[in-house]
Amino acid sequence: MKRLLAALALLVCPLALAQEAPEGNAHPKPDALASVRAEAVNPFGPAPEPSPVTPQQKRALAASVDLSPLRGLPVYHGRVKVLDTLARETVRAITGRKDYDEPRGTALQGTGTGAAETGGVFHYDPLFTLLDLAIDPWYYADKPLIGVDFLPLRREILDAEYGPDEGRRQEAAEPKLAAASLTKDQWLRTGRLSLLMIAHHGTDIQQKHPNQAYAAAFDHVFGAMQLIEGSWKNLLTVPPGSPDKPYLHMSSLPADHPARIAAAELGRAWRAGDARAVNAAALALAAAMPRATEGAFRRSLELAYNRVAPFEWGYWVYLLAFVVLVIAFGTQRRWLIGLGVAALLAAVALHGFGFISRCIIAQRFAIQNQFESMTGVSLFANLVGITIMLARRQWLFGAAAAGVGFMVLLTATQRGIPGSEIEPEAAILNTSVLLKYHVTTVLSSYGLISLGFIISLFYLATYYAARFRSPQAAPMAAAALNIADDEPRGPARTLSDLDKAQMVVLQLAFWALGVGLLLGAWWADHSWGRWWAFDPKETWALATWIIYLIVVHVRVVTTGKRGLVTAWLSVLGFLMMLWTYFGVNLLLPGLHAYA
Repeated sequence: MKRLLAALALLVCPLALAQEAPEGNAHPKPDALASVRAEAVNPFGPAPEPSPVTPQQKRALAASVDLSPLRGLPVYHGRVKVLDTLARETVRAITGRKDYDEPRGTALQGTGTGAAETGGVFHYDPLFTLLDLAIDPWYYADKPLIGVDFLPLRREILDAEYGPDEGRRQEAAEPKLAAASLTKDQWLRTGRLSLLMIAHHGTDIQQKHPNQAYAAAFDHVFGAMQLIEGSWKNLLTVPPGSPDKPYLHMSSLPADHPARIAAAELGRAWRAGDARAVNAAALALAAAMPRATEGAFRRSLELAYNRVAPFEWGYWVYLLAFVVLVIAFGTQRRWLIGLGVAALLAAVALHGFGFISRCIIAQRFAIQNQFESMTGVSLFANLVGITIMLARRQWLFGAAAAGVGFMVLLTATQRGIPGSEIEPEAAILNTSVLLKYHVTTVLSSYGLISLGFIISLFYLATYYAARFRSPQAAPMAAAALNIADDEPRGPARTLSDLDKAQMVVLQLAFWALGVGLLLGAWWADHSWGRWWAFDPKETWALATWIIYLIVVHVRVVTTGKRGLVTAWLSVLGFLMMLWTYFGVNLLLPGLHAYA
């Protein structure tokens, strides 16, 4: 990969981010590549250049190999994790998605764990991709591998490769530059580019655009190319003799060690496309690798966490619960209410498994970054919603809780929210137990604000439906609130009960956020020597709390449409909370950049 290494040197550029966290605030992210000794070598042997393997042969191998014996191997990368997790993180860092895929080729059948073909796309298992990058990296030279989210850069490189107006590749000096099976539009839609495209055109484009946006995009590209070229360097799989010593690279074992022999055989069989020999070598390698006894349960739990994908499946089950409960409100069928409640409990069980697993794996309370705080916020909101639902037998709270769970988990898992990888604890978050109480209380208030927002939407929908004389609005909401048949019905009664429901949650949000702000000020004085610094996060959190302070006072001074005013203030408070939670973190620099 000599040409690509030369391109790496030319593509080095400064890191450009929207904001920089103060020193000590950021989570300690590991280097993309581990530092290894000069004598370290690729344990799978030297890679052939160029790769002699065709896409059909690669897919046939992926469809036949069984890599399950290797998934649980411990490896050190920022923390001790399993090889399956390292593979997922590496593939996401390179491609920007959870796995590497290629357009459909020959339909294949197999029982292996290396790949699957769905929807016209051949998906490779992340562990297969990680090992393939170490064993046969040149196969990916012309493949859609490196994720480039910055659309102007992606367009410019493709224009340089194909020509700005051409739908097919122009003749190039090198015959194997772009994958012949993909058109320019297909490349653009994948969101990814090939190594050779970037190596040939990246330097000129980088020199043309010395600005922050292009610099940030090239920084990601450079990091991805580093990972592709040296992925084998991250195989720090040899546990130390004592906990205070670092993990060692696989090649630090003696050349005649059974693990080194098995790794070399794995590489030879892999390049030969011999799936049966690969499976035998994988078993031998897993059996021969030295194992650390400490943390065995956490590694097993991490494998289960990766396999179950609780947050991804969780938002689908939350959606099912929300839809069923809403339909149940309209039809008033008891069996639908039972099904909706059962789905909601199943979703919370998945959600809770994911949250508790992250706590055990990370060995800390998992609310310390944007992703973790979102999963914690929505879990707390659901627990509160379910508790009120069961205590008052008002299924509206269950529907609201399911709506919050779906909305938050969908955003967290599908929008690239920072923090999805399990990382060590940020230094600033380990200075005082007060901070843990502060963060937990504030995040709990955000969950209550979200729950109150959904209930207020029900109020607004019922109010305006009744205003425009919808005959179904009141009975639906009455069923949601469990109003008995012999009780007075009608829009006025329904809105009164909806108002009581939203006030239950909004008052809890008011007190939780207020206490959270006081705890934050106490911690700031304890750690930084001042109670208040008008940091953007502090200021906007106070502004959010003031809205709910207004809600409390509105109940006293307003007559008439108190419920309607409260509902609209709840919507405004939710929007303010979103800005405090996301906008401040991502757009404004401050002391809370880790949050």
